[in-house]
Amino acid sequence: MSRTRPNIIITGTPAVGKTSHCELLAENSGLQHLPVNQIVKEKRCHEGWNDEYKSWIVDEDKLLDTLEEDHAVSAQGGFLIDWHACDLFPESWIDLVVVLRTDSQKLYDRLKARGYGEKKLQENLDSEIMGILSEEAIEGFEGKIVVELKSDTEGDVTANVGRVEEWIRDWSKERAKGDRLENDQENIG
Repeated sequence: MSRTRPNIIITGTPAVGKTSHCELLAENSGLQHLPVNQIVKEKRCHEGWNDEYKSWIVDEDKLLDTLEEDHAVSAQGGFLIDWHACDLFPESWIDLVVVLRTDSQKLYDRLKARGYGEKKLQENLDSEIMGILSEEAIEGFEGKIVVELKSDTEGDVTANVGRVEEWIRDWSKERAKGDRLENDQENIG
């Protein structure tokens, strides 16, 4: 059985606006926001705390199992997966990967305001400047389902959300056409 609602990853370095995008998209589209950092913490999908980076050491297998057991992500669909990485998710689960990018000075200011230490701040800036998450997305998924969007301003967020909502509508129409075609073929045979 194919999903009737898409699964979308919203990814990017910390502070590019993933959560803002997901919250607005969830409100407007009815898709469910899955904040992976929160799930990792609440469902204990980690191997402990990294003091240097002030973050959880994610147990990827346990995280994927939890997403399947608690949300049936691969079968049900209808999720906005909010996380700084996308390469661990099976390609069969995902219909669209949105990589958010932002200006390095804006990112620096946002990370500094969050209290990031110098090492973590610099690594995230380097990742953004070098486009590491875009590369991971393109390598991990079919290029045609990966889109990179600028996230510098509130206007960008609004425009991006509108663009993803349009994609969701198009995806749903195409899926409905495919289901009708499949049903017609079964009735003929």
